[in-house]
Amino acid sequence: MSRPMNFVMISPHFPANFETFAVRLHEAGFHTLGIADAPYHELSEGLRAHLTEYYRVDNMEDYDQVYRAVAYFAHKYGRIDRIESHNEYWLELDAQLRTDFNVFGYKTDDMLAVKTKRQMKKIFSEHGLKVAAGDVFHSDDEARVLAEKLGFPVIIKPNSGVGASDTYKIKSSEELEAFFGYQNPKVEYIMEEFIDGDIVTFDGLTDHDGEIVFYSSLEYSEAVLDTVEKDDDMYYYVPRTIPDDLVALGKICVEAFHVKERFFHFEFFRVKETKELVALEVNCRPPGGLTIDMWNYSNDFDIFREYANIVKDNLFEAEILRPYNVVYISRKANQTYAHSIDDIWANFGDNIISIQSVPGVFAKIMGEEGILARTQTIEEMRELAQYAQAKA
Repeated sequence: MSRPMNFVMISPHFPANFETFAVRLHEAGFHTLGIADAPYHELSEGLRAHLTEYYRVDNMEDYDQVYRAVAYFAHKYGRIDRIESHNEYWLELDAQLRTDFNVFGYKTDDMLAVKTKRQMKKIFSEHGLKVAAGDVFHSDDEARVLAEKLGFPVIIKPNSGVGASDTYKIKSSEELEAFFGYQNPKVEYIMEEFIDGDIVTFDGLTDHDGEIVFYSSLEYSEAVLDTVEKDDDMYYYVPRTIPDDLVALGKICVEAFHVKERFFHFEFFRVKETKELVALEVNCRPPGGLTIDMWNYSNDFDIFREYANIVKDNLFEAEILRPYNVVYISRKANQTYAHSIDDIWANFGDNIISIQSVPGVFAKIMGEEGILARTQTIEEMRELAQYAQAKA
């Protein structure tokens, strides 16, 4: 009888909806071996019940402590088969541990391509995808020259970063000079031309050989950067129908970035004037927020179970029918709405999946309240979003 596979889970309690990975892996017969800095008693009861063992470290930023935790598991359970956090923040930690313990998946040498936007641009271009013009800069003078070349407005963001944090739309020379006063001196920034377009994504999961077994997409009511700047409502959704050109470019990206037995989240601009796609960035982990749960509601399957099957037997068994559009609708604490939560339940109860409070760390974008719903048509979805976000 073969031994159980040993799956080391980095920070398995965060975000909370990712705890289901431990549940499904444990149910599939894995040794689920958790490492984090949270005290054991603070983990949810459901997570504790589905971790084979938990090793608490004092500081997850101290590589030696995390390395010793993995070494302990290897000594006790045998060769480590997988190390994964599914979290952008720990991508480099995961890779370093995989390198040191010779575990399948991205290694340290792969990080330049999947963490830095300049290298992403290079790979996009080598594979025939259009990208926003731009480059990194290392001095104020370099930034001024680059802005002159690109023309205002420009976008400035960390060369290695996540989401819309520390990202700026600079509209003039004066705003650029002001940026020099508050930029983080420890961060390498990249400047890009402004693309007037809507962000769309190509997301999914690949098998052990890099074949896509499931794909989906996200569309947004407005750019995340605009939501943060205006501190306003937004909604985003998993559509039933995914454009052919997006699927074609997404498949190129999966191959170009060697995505194997991983979730992926690729971002593109859909240019408003020409409708063409411009590659923005790659994220080799699941989309954030509740998106992975939205896939389940959109397809009536269990992506966590399918992932466990892929890791164990390289099998994906769910049928992809996409019967629903699934939408996340934010409501902000600083707004006064025309309709209460009870009103929303009364008018759209058949469509509502859940209504929940959002932790403060995510509320700037996701709102203090989040409504998750599904509809069969886009028209129904937009009607629900407009009703939920209508102002008094």
